[in-house]
Amino acid sequence: MAQLALFDSSERLLADDERGRIAYTRALVDAETAEAWFTELRSGVDWRSDRRLMYDREVDVPRLMAHFRLDPPPAFTPPSILDAAARVVAGTGVPFNSVGLNLYRDGRDSVAPHHDHLNEIRKGFPIALLSLGATRRMTIRAVQRRKVIQIDLEAGSLLVMDYATQLHYTHGVPKTTGPVGARISLACRVKPPRKPLADDASGGGFYR
Repeated sequence: MAQLALFDSSERLLADDERGRIAYTRALVDAETAEAWFTELRSGVDWRSDRRLMYDREVDVPRLMAHFRLDPPPAFTPPSILDAAARVVAGTGVPFNSVGLNLYRDGRDSVAPHHDHLNEIRKGFPIALLSLGATRRMTIRAVQRRKVIQIDLEAGSLLVMDYATQLHYTHGVPKTTGPVGARISLACRVKPPRKPLADDASGGGFYR
């Protein structure tokens, strides 16, 4: 089981019981750094749009996405991804090796309540969400109890949810009709080791 490093007094516990631990740190990084990372990622990432089936029809996923493995990182990885991941690793003591990015362009972009697929992350390790850009509200809801947590995720903040929470809570970012700017979320995870699919002529191999 991964042990989280202690943050300073700015850490706020949102849940800490048999269903898991959720902690919010308001300013893991300073405002200037958070703004610089946001600016680089907003324009420097090859953002992709996805589609999904909903009620027997295909619709656009209401946000843009990207993903970087860090074991090792590809040459085109933006420096801010490496800097942000290093800061999160240092702050939590967790060896994160993957960063998933979500770009919420305005209040119409969102992510529905969900939990991570446990087969895609290593057992016992938490998930850490670093926020950049505009503040957006996240709703965290207990699956079997009438407990709802709402937290405004500010630029430079870090939300850490341990492994058990993915069994007992869902989390999502709802749409909003109010004026709101763009936000980028960096979801740090510990993924299983990549498996070689085939070897190329140079013996380097391909990985998933």
